[in-house]
Amino acid sequence: MGPAPVSNEPRMNHQIDADEVRLIDADGEQLGVLSRDAAMAKAEAAGLDLVEVSAKAQPPVCKLMDAGRAKYERKKRESSQRKKQTRITVKEVKLRPKTGQHDFETKAGHARRFLEGGDKVKVTIMFRGREMAHPEIARAHIDKMVETLADVAEVEQVARFEGRNMFAILAPNKEALKLRAKTRAAQIKEQEAAKEAARAASAERAAEQAAVEAAAAAATSAKEEEASASEAVAAD
Repeated sequence: MGPAPVSNEPRMNHQIDADEVRLIDADGEQLGVLSRDAAMAKAEAAGLDLVEVSAKAQPPVCKLMDAGRAKYERKKRESSQRKKQTRITVKEVKLRPKTGQHDFETKAGHARRFLEGGDKVKVTIMFRGREMAHPEIARAHIDKMVETLADVAEVEQVARFEGRNMFAILAPNKEALKLRAKTRAAQIKEQEAAKEAARAASAERAAEQAAVEAAAAAATSAKEEEASASEAVAAD
């Protein structure tokens, strides 16, 4: 059998083997050096746990706390920190020295989406046979890709050979992406404002039309009533 696994959890209550501990209460107040049993008694009286927070101190420092809640809060903080961490991966787009304009634009579109998503992009030019004799063609492809993506990317690794391939690595230009996002947000806001103005104008025109129709109906009704009154007088 191998050694028992080492736990990262602090020792608590009867796991603490020191004869004396320096005790801190739940409010952070120093209670001085007490025997472990006396510290345990205080923990039990308060309905809390005795948790060793500094095992290397002499004597060890222990604190009165709700160990279950403290563990929950710690895991919650760790989970939140993991979510905030940005995972950057390296995507790859592959071209050949003979790649045409249409295929190039398609690959550039893929690279743009990767970069806008926060990933790095490895642009690889793959050679075959005698194509190795013309590295300037591959470099021209890479330079063109860099120029095409200049608004969202910056060169992290300049073009160089790796076996029979030439590659360069592009990284997201965070400032450029922030500016693009800000500009896009402003454009969306303007579009929404224009739509709202159009809806308001349409509603106003509808109200005006309804008023005109109501006035016309009222005028027609008045004429009909006047005609009816005239007919009644003539009949008398």
